[in-house]
Amino acid sequence: MVFGADAGIGVQAREVLAPRADQVLVQVAAAGCNRADLLQRDGRYPAPAGVPSDIPGLEFSGTVVQVGELAHGLRVGDRVMGIYGGGAQAQYLLVPESICVPVPEGLDVVDAGALPEAFFTAYEALVEQGGLRRGARVLVNAVGSGVGTALVQLARALGAQVYGTTRTQAKLEQCEALGLSGGLVVEEGESPATTRERLVALAGGEFDLAVDLLGGSHLSLLLAALAPQGTVVSLGFIAAQQASLDLATIIARRLRVVGTSLRGRPNHEKAVLARRITRDLLPLFASGELRPVVDRRFPLEEAAAAYARMEESRNFGKILLLPGAPVEGKSHDETARGR
Repeated sequence: MVFGADAGIGVQAREVLAPRADQVLVQVAAAGCNRADLLQRDGRYPAPAGVPSDIPGLEFSGTVVQVGELAHGLRVGDRVMGIYGGGAQAQYLLVPESICVPVPEGLDVVDAGALPEAFFTAYEALVEQGGLRRGARVLVNAVGSGVGTALVQLARALGAQVYGTTRTQAKLEQCEALGLSGGLVVEEGESPATTRERLVALAGGEFDLAVDLLGGSHLSLLLAALAPQGTVVSLGFIAAQQASLDLATIIARRLRVVGTSLRGRPNHEKAVLARRITRDLLPLFASGELRPVVDRRFPLEEAAAAYARMEESRNFGKILLLPGAPVEGKSHDETARGR
């Protein structure tokens, strides 16, 4: 799938390259749709160097079909998933072996496409950057998004109380089924001060850690709801790239604002994260404490409809694109060009 010059979406044929050195070629079963794809489409979030600039897709699940001569950990037929800089919304994806994570036993390989960006990001925000402690109060905005649903599940599994905000009561109730301790539907025109008071009253106190998926004034609201020495981890700016912050409050209450992103990191850093995910999260999927939340599945040819659903915030959890299997009787080199 490619972005056109006019921000249109279509399917084109592209050559599939054979893996070299430590690369593996993955036949993609599913690729998640993310807000970052919308930003890239609109020219606000360019692809990093080394990946296609016009083929979106930051996460994938699928099966290894070829390995390079220096790839020794994976074999043809292994089920894998991971995050990459781009190009995942395609039939085939060439990636370094080191960034791949095994698909958990018992999990469908298609559903696994909803896991990497959401849960890897949640782990990075809560554990690596947020230093989450058992018993902490956690606040998440856009809690019904793919990353939001992962944050709820992981925070709960790690012993925290997790609260959230969203636009609709239906999404709030679905999040409660995932372990949300409580949440609010923010009313149209409601002042930030009122929202803060409602959240603190709901949780029975200020928050130790907050995760911002929206940016702009939403970041300022989360900061105002923090307890002294609290932390906000900023993950996105889909609402706005600029925010007005009260430095006097940040200084006096010793607050931390941490920004983080996975997409543009060098592959050796992604490899370290992949090992930690394998160690810390895969057992939680095996036990059933964590599960990917899939909103809907679309064939790659219906990507425009999938993007529209995400852009209009009609999804709860992750929207998946399914590139489809190769044409029967043909090799991947003959059929995979461009999907």
